[in-house]
Amino acid sequence: QVQLVESGGGLVQAGGSLRLSCAASGSIFSVNAMGWYRQAPGKQRELVARIFSGGRTIYADSVKGRFTISRDNAKNTVYLQMNSLKPEDTAVYYCNANFEWSPNNYWGQGTQVTVSS
Repeated sequence: QVQLVESGGGLVQAGGSLRLSCAASGSIFSVNAMGWYRQAPGKQRELVARIFSGGRTIYADSVKGRFTISRDNAKNTVYLQMNSLKPEDTAVYYCNANFEWSPNNYWGQGTQVTVSS
């Protein structure tokens, strides 16, 4: 029904930047929100940022001022610009979407972000 494909992860030094992309396809009408979550080894998955259908955005306190979520509706793509990266940002980053027509959350396969000190 819905496919989410992340890209843009990699290895970067502390202080560097990366931009993640999430390309959505399938039944992607009536979006409630799309967002990025992350999961570090031994930790629970946590919210990083979300963007709602009206454009409102929310961020985890730990990334405020450093990360920016945005979307390109024409390309059905959501981005996460990550600046001033820290070693504690190291995690697998997952794209998430939910829709008015379904109670389910949809997830991408994840992309690894590693920040070296």
